[in-house]
Amino acid sequence: MSYAQRALPFEARELGHDSWVAVSSAGDFAFLSLDELQLLRHEPAALPLVKQAELQAKHFLRSVGSSASGLDRLLRSRQLAKKETTVGGPTLHIIVPTLQCAHTCRYCQVSRSLEDTGFSLGNKDLDDICATIFESPAEKLTIEFQGGDPLLRFDLVRYGIEQVSRLAEERGKKVRIVVASTLHQLDGEMCDFFKVHGVFLSTSIDGPSWLHNKNRPLRTRDSYERTVAGIALARDRLGSEAVAALMTATGESLKYPQEIVDEYVRLGFREIFLRPLSLYGFAKRNQALLGYGVRRYQDFYERALDRVEFWADQGVEMREVYASIVLNKLLSTFDSGYVDLQSPTVAGQAVLVYNYDRFVYPSDEARMLAESGDQSLRMGRIDEPLTELLGSPVREQLAQSGDASLNASCSKCAYQTYCAPNPIDAQAQLGRMSADAADTDHCARHIALFDFWLRRLRSASPERLDRYHSWADCGGSRER
Repeated sequence: MSYAQRALPFEARELGHDSWVAVSSAGDFAFLSLDELQLLRHEPAALPLVKQAELQAKHFLRSVGSSASGLDRLLRSRQLAKKETTVGGPTLHIIVPTLQCAHTCRYCQVSRSLEDTGFSLGNKDLDDICATIFESPAEKLTIEFQGGDPLLRFDLVRYGIEQVSRLAEERGKKVRIVVASTLHQLDGEMCDFFKVHGVFLSTSIDGPSWLHNKNRPLRTRDSYERTVAGIALARDRLGSEAVAALMTATGESLKYPQEIVDEYVRLGFREIFLRPLSLYGFAKRNQALLGYGVRRYQDFYERALDRVEFWADQGVEMREVYASIVLNKLLSTFDSGYVDLQSPTVAGQAVLVYNYDRFVYPSDEARMLAESGDQSLRMGRIDEPLTELLGSPVREQLAQSGDASLNASCSKCAYQTYCAPNPIDAQAQLGRMSADAADTDHCARHIALFDFWLRRLRSASPERLDRYHSWADCGGSRER
């Protein structure tokens, strides 16, 4: 016997070959044929009972005459769980103590200089920054030192970490400290200090030595060798899990997906983030040489992911971070909080960047825009109270422009509960934060990723599904 059913709000997208995906307002998805989709929209009681039960459990259907209050509370709690990371105060604080760097990367997103005049903070500046950071009501904080290369000014990094550690103990806050560096200057004294304060290190490996050295050149032509030596020292002195690596895919990188993954495996890393190039600063100026479209990146991503899965099938512990981010969105009740996919945007809300120029920005990309002349995203100065920074006109513009429900394309998109407009990307690409998301590379890239992963989930074996659920639990990272 069929019971009268009422369809709840949802959006749908075609995946090809008479396969559609429908996504409920709670973020659950269901694979449907076109006939099933039409029945769901117009005559849900005519669907098979098994399909009705699935769709009711996933908040697509409600039995007519059933008590609404309990179901509404459940639906609301599911929706709030997806938004939990957009509230609670700034949790990720990025400090740029210096712009000094020895590299001459063609895709570098900021200016660089070995000269120190005007390119570094002072101790008083770090005092102001730390005071602002600990005004956040968040109980857990991540504080990351970036550059330039911050280890070129280890004196500032040391002072900043000592201040952070002191304030964390005084305020009863849990703090995770990360230093992002080439590791070329890393030595035993630094390692001893980092061990005392529980510091994690992050570096860059773009692939095998010949590719890394081409992407990240030094005059001595040994950037890769020096970074690998720093990784070895960090692992020896701080532990095997104390250092992570990121790669950036240039146009040259797209030719070598297998080689890049194999290099991460050879170096003993257990994850790789197949990160696309962001066209800011010098990278945008060199777009003709370095850039590529969404389709070329997606092809690279899929081939590299196949290689990650190859190694995982051989028993090598390996995961891809972008996959974890997307799968967390699709498979987990709780959102990991990846910055670029939050609606409303958490740039300038959960994330703040304290730059060497003594201004505060809503994201790393925003301060990169400032380096190339667009200073429209400055939230205020580093000595301003947190409440003033969070209430700045820039933050208000970001919140409005970064809300999927207010963006013309996002509000009709099947992936609106997973994705979000990126107003900073829109500002960089189109010159206005309020641009329609559909006009940005950010939108095209993530639609391609969600399409890809839903098709992969639809056809995955039970063993692969177990793997993908484990990746979803890792969830990627709040950081970029």
